Amino acid sequence: MDIIVTLKQVPDPEAPKESFRIDDTAMKILNPANVDPVINGFDENAIEAALQMREAGGGKVVAVSMGEEGATRALKQALAMGVDEGILLHDAAFANADATSTAYVLAEAIKKIGTYQLILCGRQASDWDQAQVPSGIAEFLGLPSVTAAQKVEVQGDVIRVQRLLEDGYEVLDVRPPCLVTISNEANKPRYPTLKGIMAAGKKKIPVWNTAELGVDPAHVGNAGARTKVTKLYIPRFEGKCEFIEGETPEEMGEKLALRLRELKII
Repeated sequence: MDIIVTLKQVPDPEAPKESFRIDDTAMKILNPANVDPVINGFDENAIEAALQMREAGGGKVVAVSMGEEGATRALKQALAMGVDEGILLHDAAFANADATSTAYVLAEAIKKIGTYQLILCGRQASDWDQAQVPSGIAEFLGLPSVTAAQKVEVQGDVIRVQRLLEDGYEVLDVRPPCLVTISNEANKPRYPTLKGIMAAGKKKIPVWNTAELGVDPAHVGNAGARTKVTKLYIPRFEGKCEFIEGETPEEMGEKLALRLRELKII
């Protein structure tokens, strides 16, 4: 089975929160200084699921990522884990994309790849947590999709998916080609081996831009965005402390109750 996995490179969620910065003019999150971005955690689960399916039934796994040139780092890691090919989608026109314009570019890249039976994506990205891009890809490609899978396997001519629910899971059979988003309950991603790292270093990652994809410039990046960020900031939390005094615990308790009522807390 030929599988396409989509990847996103995100700021390292393990970095100290004090190191994160916001560019409130460009409305973007800045990577912490001296901390390299990483593959989105759920996307690592998608890679692992794809590799396990290839090992069980053969085929090829291709990883695709849209981002800056530095996103080749994430694709190299995917190659080191065992992915067969990596493709970077990079163009200045892709800047400031939202979920819709990102899904459009990824869908066009998948069309260009051509041969696949299954698309695997992480259930959501750790930076924006919207979980919209995978469903958007499926919509642009006209494919059935299943979200939040904890297990994916081939059963005859269908893809059987265990989809997470709040109180358990449901089992769905989907005919390929289809798209499935993978949750972290599905597996534990493998570490790249030294052999895999060395092999990945020798592989060339092709870069596809607007012209090579043949996409409509009006539908990519900021031009194709359906949403607009009006404010982006790091919230600040302040606490105030007020002491309630009294001669006895009973008096302090009464004063506390009156104060809480005054503040409309009770």
